[in-house]
Amino acid sequence: MRLSTFSERLSFQSPLCPDNLFGHLIATAVPGVEEWRDGVYRRTLRLPCGFGIASLKPFPDHVACTLELSDPRDSATALDLCRFLLDLDADPLVVDAALSADPLLAPLVSAAPGRRVPRTVDGAEFAIRAVLGQQVSTKAARTHAARLVAAYGTPVGDLFSFPLAFDVGELAVPESRRRTMAALLGALQSGLDLSPGADRAVAREWLLSLPGFGPWTVETILMRALGDDDAFLPTDLGIRLAAEALGLPTTPAALLRRSEAWRPWRAYAVQHLWATGDHEVNRIPA
Repeated sequence: MRLSTFSERLSFQSPLCPDNLFGHLIATAVPGVEEWRDGVYRRTLRLPCGFGIASLKPFPDHVACTLELSDPRDSATALDLCRFLLDLDADPLVVDAALSADPLLAPLVSAAPGRRVPRTVDGAEFAIRAVLGQQVSTKAARTHAARLVAAYGTPVGDLFSFPLAFDVGELAVPESRRRTMAALLGALQSGLDLSPGADRAVAREWLLSLPGFGPWTVETILMRALGDDDAFLPTDLGIRLAAEALGLPTTPAALLRRSEAWRPWRAYAVQHLWATGDHEVNRIPA
């Protein structure tokens, strides 16, 4: 596949905290689809007219973006996807001011102003990966996804596109997970829209109707794929551990009630709470 190359500086409103933003993308990267090389995050893009590869490198005042595209007509769409992936259109001053009104969150915001929500360039891909990652480690989820890519991925330059169609019977997962995946693939083929502009209420209702889709999986997809700034994960273990350390309620119901004070920016509160833990998603590799 022959690719044309374009370069662009992606601007953003300062401040921007790159640690959890790039750290999350790097730690969860699917081999063959994504990579971190020489301080640059690279991944494939599925675009209206073809495919591409985006290379992204953070700088204090911009993100350097290089696009390799099979069809130059996709350049504007590819740039929009990169901005969405890195949440570069957020207003950190508004978000940080709102969360800092809570005295328990204020020190976290002060320590790392400008946290963004790491998102995705492909909602369908992310939903499939979310199912693969249910009840397994990050490493195991990457392994399952890498096997899919090796078997069904389409070459794009030196990488591969993530497959959206495959034989669920070949997945090395429990039968219940295969049923969940089959239901998701069927929904996607029937019109389930998980793009940033999709109707979130419709997507949430449809996802919750699928077998094996609980609130954690659904809210994660809404946060990462549809860009829901208010998505919240009160059952997440990392969130509950952070809540306990900060003196917040730890039961999901009580934490959900307490999170009302953070609306409509609870997805950003999630990033601050996750960052209290010592996990590779919170830092860019040296």
